[in-house]
Amino acid sequence: MRNSNKITFRPDGKLVIMQVSDAQDMKYVRKAMVKMLDRAYDCIKPDIVLFTGDNILGNHLLDARFGSRQIASGKAATMQVMKESIDNIVAPLEKRKIPFAMIFGNHDDRNLVSKDEQADIYRSYSMCLPMNNRNGRVDCDTYNIPVYPYDGDKPIFNIWMLDSAWYDKKNDKCHEAVKPETVEWYKAESAKLREQNGGEPVPSLMFLHIPLPEILNLLEPCGENDVGAVKTPQNDFCRLKESVRGKMCEYPSVLSDSAGLFDAIRECGDVRSVVSGHDHPNCFEGKYDGVEFVQTSCASFRCYGNEMRGVRVFEIDQRDPRDVLTYFFNYYDLCGRGVGAKLQYFWDADEKEKQKSALLAGTAAVTAGLVTALIKKK
Repeated sequence: MRNSNKITFRPDGKLVIMQVSDAQDMKYVRKAMVKMLDRAYDCIKPDIVLFTGDNILGNHLLDARFGSRQIASGKAATMQVMKESIDNIVAPLEKRKIPFAMIFGNHDDRNLVSKDEQADIYRSYSMCLPMNNRNGRVDCDTYNIPVYPYDGDKPIFNIWMLDSAWYDKKNDKCHEAVKPETVEWYKAESAKLREQNGGEPVPSLMFLHIPLPEILNLLEPCGENDVGAVKTPQNDFCRLKESVRGKMCEYPSVLSDSAGLFDAIRECGDVRSVVSGHDHPNCFEGKYDGVEFVQTSCASFRCYGNEMRGVRVFEIDQRDPRDVLTYFFNYYDLCGRGVGAKLQYFWDADEKEKQKSALLAGTAAVTAGLVTALIKKK
């Protein structure tokens, strides 16, 4: 585990952040995701990687390689499967000596292993930032990462990592919400950074797994047959506004309670972009009330998704850290469109199950026919 949460800009004044959202896999990890992430690490060469929730498929810990045969029973066995699942996504970073940090999502702690116990697994890796190990009023995955200039001793940029989902084991309920204590913590820490910066807000990115409700302001009503139309919970239709860049394939699933977080963001004036995951096939960026909202699609192949599976990149220059550039690489951007890459995608992607079943059934039928013909010939 690295000694502190702080990082520095490169000698050339640049900082490259890579976001991986909803990796959401288990012990028997899908090879397409591993290949995609390896290519991303080697091509993008990030200074830090942020896992932004649903890092593992916590409530499916019984999944075998095929089907749903139980592969773990009891706390000790579950812990071992958990360690192997986490190792699938962080060992490649440990090998490359790339620092990483994480927050939890709504799937991570829905099992016998608590968030704090999972956090200790991540912390056992030398490239993991320590997260929150000081403030007991907020969750272990609520903390900030100050970014220092290459040759300076005061932070000029900041990364907020906030918990937005927790599982109530007693009542078997997942709370997709931000706690009021988290908002108060953010306001207090933002004020400290502002004081260190001569009274000026320190430009920041804020990451949380589930989108804020304010992201819905990027949408507009539309007709069922309009381009980009998505059905709403009220059975109407909406689409992204023209000013929004990217693609929306499902209606955003937002926090049930954000505890006034967006009001606090406007009050503090430091957050340039609020970045979330959670909605697997959505990938877009748009501005509302002076704040950029960024939605990042999933990396997982084990869960539902589409061809926007990939990773997001943020670039910051210490000469003007208020100007944040973001772009996205999908699986095919990173792995190419060769036959091998396409077959790997087809075989690993969960939404291809029907096609795979039909292919296997067809292959089996042809094989059976050939065998029968050979037997008759003999």
